[in-house]
Amino acid sequence: MTLAYAVSAVAGAQMVPAAADVIIAAASAGCGRTPTLTNGNHSLQVGETQRSYILRLPANYNNTKPHRLIFGIHWLGGSASDVANGNMIQPFYGLQALANNSTIFVAPQGLTSGGLTGWPNTGGQDVTFIDNIIRTVEADLCIDTSQRFSLGFSYGGGMSYALACARPDMFRAVAVYNGGLISECNGGTQPIAYMQVHGVSDTVLPISGARTMRNRFVASNGCTAANPPETTAGSGTHTSFTYSGCVAGRPVAWHTFDGGHTPTPTDRDGSQWLPAETWRFFTQFGSAPPTGSPSPTSPPTGTPSPSPSTPPGSAACQVGYSINAWNTGLTTAITITNTGGAPINGWSLAFTLPGGQTITSGWNATFSPASGAVTARNVSYNGTIAAGTSVSLGFQATHTGDTGRPTQFTLNGATCSIA
Repeated sequence: MTLAYAVSAVAGAQMVPAAADVIIAAASAGCGRTPTLTNGNHSLQVGETQRSYILRLPANYNNTKPHRLIFGIHWLGGSASDVANGNMIQPFYGLQALANNSTIFVAPQGLTSGGLTGWPNTGGQDVTFIDNIIRTVEADLCIDTSQRFSLGFSYGGGMSYALACARPDMFRAVAVYNGGLISECNGGTQPIAYMQVHGVSDTVLPISGARTMRNRFVASNGCTAANPPETTAGSGTHTSFTYSGCVAGRPVAWHTFDGGHTPTPTDRDGSQWLPAETWRFFTQFGSAPPTGSPSPTSPPTGTPSPSPSTPPGSAACQVGYSINAWNTGLTTAITITNTGGAPINGWSLAFTLPGGQTITSGWNATFSPASGAVTARNVSYNGTIAAGTSVSLGFQATHTGDTGRPTQFTLNGATCSIA
């Protein structure tokens, strides 16, 4: 059986039949359902703490159309209401107006300590809060699970950075405005589309820290190291730079402006360029994009997947397999490399998941069954692996405590080495 929609990882394993194929479709479990969530304030329990967030739905919300999901995260001493209602900034940093009813927005509320509200993310508690919001929203609303984004200013930028580190397979891209390494970084070794913006005269969170944060993802994304130009104090301008050589679909963009610690940089000519620049960065990505190898923005329709034609046992292969785990969920990034001298035309990768792991969604392959002895098969656009090249795929899953990886992989019947 093939599911009509791939269920979001945080929607819960009970919603996926054990023998189901999990397909590349990026629709959440809430697609097709009559929603119970509405515009406004909502709360949920995270451990022993009651947390809250504000939800903004498009005026023409359609429960059969997967929507982009954007988190707007507030600054130290700010609030979800400031972000959602446009206090100090335009609503959701100006992106809501640009979305033209195409996007679902969430403004989460930070924790208050010492009279100020922020995102310390102690022990990953704020990342867990975001996980729980995603679980709740995607179980009820129709979300494109390959189109999750986060942006924020100052402490909100630090929190968006923490999400880039800890959840690179859940978020398609983040934008960090005048942020610092203040909300922890658990991980930070996997690629994610990354945009950083900083004022050259910021005395609250100096630009030197932003350069260090940026350089982490320049390295993780495999970009070519560079010393990008930066605007000068007093110039009344901004400077933009995009790194070259990055993993396909995982760019790193660096913007500096003449100014200090502000979410609304303005050039001398009066232009507030940042909302449009961020919107362009987020919307350049199509649904369910691959990691590491070019492919169509969306899979071709009407083209049958190639049938495996490489003789069983003849494939020469290497498999890379990385895991990001949290609470009862995890995501994987899998890379299959053809180490032989001939192309592989059509592929099936077989492996056995540890007990308690159940796949809930996947990309760039079909996965069947959802647990136990699993086979990942190519989809229509990535069936051929030329000699010396790779394809990337992955899945999201729930687990009951064992977050380990398979100990053996076979490609078209041949045992692969493990990177």
